[in-house]
Amino acid sequence: MNPRPRAAALAVAVAILAGCGADGTEPAASSTPSRTVNSDVPPPLVPAMPLPENAVADAVSELDGLAEELMSKSGIPGMAVAVVHGGKTVYAKGFGVKNNTASDDATNRVDADTVFQLASLSKPISATVAATLVGRKQVSWDTPIVSKLPWFALSDPAVTQMLTVGDLFSHRSGLPDHAGDELEDIGYDRRQVLDRLRQLPLDQFRTSYAYTNFGLTAGAEAVAEGTGKSWEDLAADTLLRPLGMADTSYRFGDFEARPDRAVGHIHIDGRYEPRYVRNAQAQSPAGGVSSSVNDLTRWMNMVLANGQHDGTPLIDPQALLPALTPQVVSARGAEPAMRSGFYGYGFNVSATSGARMEFGHSGAFELGAASNVLFLPSADVAIVALTNATPAGVPEALTAQFADLVQFGQIREDWYALYNKAFADMEKPVGSLVGRQRPANAQPHGPLSSYVGVYNNRFWGPATVTERDGQLQLALGPKGLFTLRPWEGDVFVFPMTSENAPPGTVSTASFDGGSLTLEYFDEGGRGVFVK
Repeated sequence: MNPRPRAAALAVAVAILAGCGADGTEPAASSTPSRTVNSDVPPPLVPAMPLPENAVADAVSELDGLAEELMSKSGIPGMAVAVVHGGKTVYAKGFGVKNNTASDDATNRVDADTVFQLASLSKPISATVAATLVGRKQVSWDTPIVSKLPWFALSDPAVTQMLTVGDLFSHRSGLPDHAGDELEDIGYDRRQVLDRLRQLPLDQFRTSYAYTNFGLTAGAEAVAEGTGKSWEDLAADTLLRPLGMADTSYRFGDFEARPDRAVGHIHIDGRYEPRYVRNAQAQSPAGGVSSSVNDLTRWMNMVLANGQHDGTPLIDPQALLPALTPQVVSARGAEPAMRSGFYGYGFNVSATSGARMEFGHSGAFELGAASNVLFLPSADVAIVALTNATPAGVPEALTAQFADLVQFGQIREDWYALYNKAFADMEKPVGSLVGRQRPANAQPHGPLSSYVGVYNNRFWGPATVTERDGQLQLALGPKGLFTLRPWEGDVFVFPMTSENAPPGTVSTASFDGGSLTLEYFDEGGRGVFVK
């Protein structure tokens, strides 16, 4: 069993942390005096606590200092932040640099137009694309996937027939956590990954929650099917261009071509370096959007306006509402008094300790991006923070601090400490031999030629072992290429760094006659390859 950490575990931690104390209990009551307010709206819409006077304006006035403090604590290279309120952008600013190895001049400074990779913040944007089509009656959240994609299947034929667009946009299909992500890491394209999902075991349908990038991507593909357009073109035509989001795209090539873009930095040995490039095109509906905070303010204002843009309806409010309200329990409370977390369609949904509903999403690329958007609809305010570094909890901490200030007039938790710990745990390398030295009296391996050959695996495809310059080379998938180094006897090792393998990760490659077991790829027992 591969024990590597998963972003889904982090998503659960984020949902639980939002609005809770460090020990999962309610934070102490605010010292802000309460006011008696008579309301003419039904009780479910009345928050338990009124907002402080000048709540949003006062919170915005704190953002410069909060952002600069988080930048200093974390050491991340760059960040951009924006806030919308009352249908307007009331704050938009950049901090730091796009590339910390480039000259520190004006062209390298982050501003509100700098384009960042959004990672999973792509999901709520994709949900609004889908809601646009739902509102036009071209598709429904309840549309069966196989009615649009007859080739798509899961391991249970009954689930395959019942599975809907909404099931995939809410991560309640039963697919395992992050199903298919490692296939993308070794070069498989979107269709190749989606075809292989049918080989994976399923948890309970519609009553279990597991975060799946390629599950949501399949839902998006079903939405696009029949429109005559790719998902990328459909999103641009139905949402991005109508909103005037000229610097936003679902295509990695567009991001690469932007002159004003933030370069991703990975956290290695206590510093951030622009060492890798993350291309998420295969899962672009779930993680491939790039945008600036100035562009995102247009989308955020539209969401807060229930689908209206500049006074003109863009999305039917009844089509958008399901995305913004609970569809599945994503983080169940550990005790009766604890608030649970939920997922809508592409949005995390929860209740704050001020009895206000909030929704939003984080995005995280180990190779160099972290983002967060948070909406407080009852306060008519939303904030977004984008960074160009391995996730360290900075965007989540900033938006949580801002939400505290809006609701209570003070920051009530050490949000950075809470989030930073959750993300730091995800940076730990994985593998049974991490940190170990080769035994001094290691048994010798056999002739290298005895290990050469093609080892087959239905899920991962063939693993091809060749000998070159006195070393074994392992080719796996369209792009996976690794050098196998002797460890002991018929056991070799190879290092890995990818979106799902933090730096320092090491895997064993164990030969046993006509079989080869790759530890890193052996989650669920799927890592055995046979000649």
